[in-house]
Amino acid sequence: MIDSSCDRLLGVSGSLVRARVPLGWALGLAALLLARPTPVTLAAGLLVAAVGEVVRVWAAGYLTKWKGLTRGGPYAWTRNPLYLGSVIVGIGFALATARWEVGALLAVFLLVVYVPVIRTEAGRLAEAYPETYAAYAKEVPLFWPRLPKRVDAGAERFSWQRVLENKEHVTLLGWLATAFLLWLKMSGWGGY
Repeated sequence: MIDSSCDRLLGVSGSLVRARVPLGWALGLAALLLARPTPVTLAAGLLVAAVGEVVRVWAAGYLTKWKGLTRGGPYAWTRNPLYLGSVIVGIGFALATARWEVGALLAVFLLVVYVPVIRTEAGRLAEAYPETYAAYAKEVPLFWPRLPKRVDAGAERFSWQRVLENKEHVTLLGWLATAFLLWLKMSGWGGY
């Protein structure tokens, strides 16, 4: 279980948590520079990364940020399906690079950045929705998914409009650009 003592142990500041996106871009750039993809690692890595992107799209299609507690779709399996999808994408791209160093950098990034971010967001949701979040947290794991005990067919439905509102198309474009750059690196085009 992830707890606040882990945050203190790591000495993570709020500024580091806020810097997760720029740090993620820096990690991606380092991964591209270190990458030595082969046809096999690129194909396997892109397959894994595609699964992660599907999870992200599924989650984005249910998420209504700060308009209520989202519990439908993948949010019945894990309280953090967007982060789970991102982790799967990261593992896929690390695999595609064929470099253990990229995997090690990803592991450090996830431990130092994602663990505190997930804890911080859980705390914010608990404050914003004190009655419903406590019950939700008892039913649904923080990160690692498990089959839901029950699936409500309530008002929450997947929406492509929410996918766009949550800007998941931007993440998808980044995914495609990364895949293309890894392919260029593998192909040796332009000295890349």
